[in-house]
Formats: sequence, structure tokens, C-alpha cells
Amino acid sequence: MGLGGCVILIALGAILAFATDWHVNGVNLDVVGVILMVVGLLGLVTFSSVLRRPRRGVVPGADEVVEERHHYYEDPRL
Repeated sequence: MGLGGCVILIALGAILAFATDWHVNGVNLDVVGVILMVVGLLGLVTFSSVLRRPRRGVVPGADEVVEERHHYYEDPRL
């Protein structure tokens, strides 16, 4: 679930919890809305912690090639 999915869950939960006055037999829509908002917030926390984690891959400078140049001075008198 990405960032968009988390925001959608939070929005749907808020709509169900605060903006509706529907009554469904056997289902409390306020509780369902709060559950959706909590799941969306947990998704946001998980998503943001994954983004903050440092990426492990190539170590900086490990692929740098160092070329040693040897300059030989030839004596023109020889």
C-alpha cells in the first residue's frame, strides 16, 4: 500500500466516522471509520519509515578506479 492508499483509507474512515448518519444493522460505521483511519495512519508510518531508511547498495567510492601513471624520463644524451 503506497502513500495514496493510506490517504484514501484515512479519508474514507473520516467520512464514515464523522460525516455520515447512516445506520446499518449489525455494523457500527463510526467504529469502522476509526479502524480505517488507524490502518491508514499505520500505513503512513510504515511508508515513511521505509523512505527514511538509508539505501544500501554501492558503497560510495568503492567503484572508483584509481589509475597510477608512471612517467619515465628518458635522458636525451643516451
